[in-house]
Amino acid sequence: MINQPAGKFADQEVLSDEVELLVKKEIQDLPPLREDASKKDFSDYLKYVYSLVSTDFDDPQDLLNKWQFSMSGHPQLSNGRYQFKKNYNVEIILDSSGSMANKIGGVSRMDLAKQAIKDFLADVPKEAKVSLRVYGHKGTGSEKDKSKSCASVEQVYGFESYEEKKLNQALNQFTPSGWTPIADALQQSQQSFQSFDAKTNTNLIYLVSDGIETCDGDPVAVAKTFVDSNVSPIINVIGFDADQKAQQQLKEIANKANGIYTTVNNGEQLKAKFDRAQEVLEEWDRWKKDALSDADAKRVDNSFEILEFTNDWSMKKTRQKLNISYVLNIMKNEGKLTLKQRDYIKDICKPISELADEARNQIEADLKKVNVENTEALKEEINNKYHTSVDG
Repeated sequence: MINQPAGKFADQEVLSDEVELLVKKEIQDLPPLREDASKKDFSDYLKYVYSLVSTDFDDPQDLLNKWQFSMSGHPQLSNGRYQFKKNYNVEIILDSSGSMANKIGGVSRMDLAKQAIKDFLADVPKEAKVSLRVYGHKGTGSEKDKSKSCASVEQVYGFESYEEKKLNQALNQFTPSGWTPIADALQQSQQSFQSFDAKTNTNLIYLVSDGIETCDGDPVAVAKTFVDSNVSPIINVIGFDADQKAQQQLKEIANKANGIYTTVNNGEQLKAKFDRAQEVLEEWDRWKKDALSDADAKRVDNSFEILEFTNDWSMKKTRQKLNISYVLNIMKNEGKLTLKQRDYIKDICKPISELADEARNQIEADLKKVNVENTEALKEEINNKYHTSVDG
């Protein structure tokens, strides 16, 4: 269920007038189910309906990666790649291709992204160096402008302390317009990071994109090379209202870079993602005071995240179940199924919801177990390394 592709009408309100019309158009050429239909025929119809409305269930591994990032990233703790160093550098790589002009709730994706970036960078510790890189912001989406647009990768704010006026000027320089050179953006980012060796620098990148590479590059391969370099950045990828194809590639980029992938569908979710990043920066800025209580606080925070994850899973399961029922009703009304056939298919799809509930309960139990184990391991490491100073 975690790996299933999202259907064309995933998580949409199928009974809304707009979506219902689209569903009717989708099934108009579908032959009616025969009166003497076999079990295989019924199964094939159910598979077809499911393919239209299957939801995009979140991957609990993404949540585990977030925990590893936030719980293991203390300046003095552990030897892993998430260990904080003396210096901290963060770069946001922002998609400015033409599709970023598309609107969510009446506001363009680009304007929502810019506001979230402003809010995030305004609160970073003054010691941190920040950078903003943009791509696809020149030319147009037409074929004749492809070369120009694919060559448009620019660092508009370069590894400096945050200055509000200067950052706003940088953000106002570009509007969404062209193609999507993700690979080249990552390549140029690697070049800019060369002086920030991972031995003394924590290097963090947030790639925000709503689409796939369209400039013939291989961003997955570049991400792997980048993370294996002396810079060793943590590359987190945010799919902003991205379709299924884009999500797949963006997830691959994050996976190859051992980073975290997140899908966000609106401005509030994007802001929440950057708020999470801000929490990690604050950890870097203040760590060690009250370290043990901080570890327990992390455990509580993680518990709320487990609740949020499982609630979201249940809502998606319910939406998927309802949409299967709604599509079957539409098919019955459009003469593709009889009433008896519709009810039979509804009956044989019940195990899908049961499986979703079973998976939710298992994931919840696993996450709770990991949360306790991680917290206890963190507290033990703090006590082992800093027992005197904590007590003193």
